[in-house]
Amino acid sequence: MLVRLANSDADIQQCFAVMVQLRSHLTSATFMTMVKRQAQQSGYRLAFLEDADEVKAVAGFRITEMLSKGRFLYLEDLVTDISDRSQGYSSILFDWLVEYAKQNDCNQLELDCGVQRINAHRFFFRKRMFVGSYHFSIRIQ
Repeated sequence: MLVRLANSDADIQQCFAVMVQLRSHLTSATFMTMVKRQAQQSGYRLAFLEDADEVKAVAGFRITEMLSKGRFLYLEDLVTDISDRSQGYSSILFDWLVEYAKQNDCNQLELDCGVQRINAHRFFFRKRMFVGSYHFSIRIQ
């Protein structure tokens, strides 16, 4: 098993089949465009775990900074291929992200998770994460 950063168009495209399982509104073309634009504008990165030359899990993240928390890694997307769930792939990728955050002088790793995603909540609690705040939003259009 190998965790890598997606550094080429081919790497990014290779992640699409797994990412679309979480972000079903995306097409292959919009995925590529959005990943590249967000990478340029705000440092968005894709990390992926390969096993037997197949992408098993993908994470989208960025390192950012806020007055309230300092420098941190924000995990936007974490998904394991549906046929490979419960085999530890997301756990390995999550642990890699924690190490990546440490190596990049981050104070913490943060994420938002939909209230309906009960299995994801269990996973994050097992990873020693805690609910530190509520996230509020309002739809503008």
